[in-house]
Amino acid sequence: MTTNLGGVIPDPEPAPSTPVRPSPLALTVLALLVFEPLHPYGMQRLIRQWGKDKVVNVGQRANLYKTIKRLLDAGLVAVRQTERDHQYPERTVYEITPAGVAVAMRWLRHMVAAPRNEFPEFPAALSFLMALGPDGARQALEERAAALAEMLAGHERDLRDAEADGVPRVASVETEYVRAMTAAELAWVTAIVDELRAGTLSWDLDSLEAAAGPYRSG
Repeated sequence: MTTNLGGVIPDPEPAPSTPVRPSPLALTVLALLVFEPLHPYGMQRLIRQWGKDKVVNVGQRANLYKTIKRLLDAGLVAVRQTERDHQYPERTVYEITPAGVAVAMRWLRHMVAAPRNEFPEFPAALSFLMALGPDGARQALEERAAALAEMLAGHERDLRDAEADGVPRVASVETEYVRAMTAAELAWVTAIVDELRAGTLSWDLDSLEAAAGPYRSG
């Protein structure tokens, strides 16, 4: 199978139906195998070397092995060979199948094109922010703003390093996205903290109980 990195894949066959649910990790495994056959350790190493661990959770190697097994059972990847070396445990090298290429391209296009509500925890916590009280909410959001500022500096440093190393910009667009989202969140959190400090955003138990009255059950 040949790859065309401008393409990325020339004319993949129609994607078959598959019982494997799309996920960032499953897509990453397939995408890595498009470039070359790899064993799981090699996949994990490349994900970290390329900085993809900032957007794909590979902290638990067991999850990687489970994902590979699902892809293998579905015929989207295949065993290419088993490597034996006295210095390392036996390693199974996997390669992508034509069906895997087609499914990967289908998943990739859908994930890029279709926004999805992923229900992150921060908005869920914000929906009950009033329980902390104005002072508690301000303190918690001040801590978040400080953490976001550090994260933003890290993203900007990563982008500068990638540019200095001659990494094509398209290979770092996910970091650009994360930087933009982090900057936007930091700006919003900072604005809310400013309002809490100024008292233009405030509440008390009486006002909350009055507002909740029409919605009480019974």
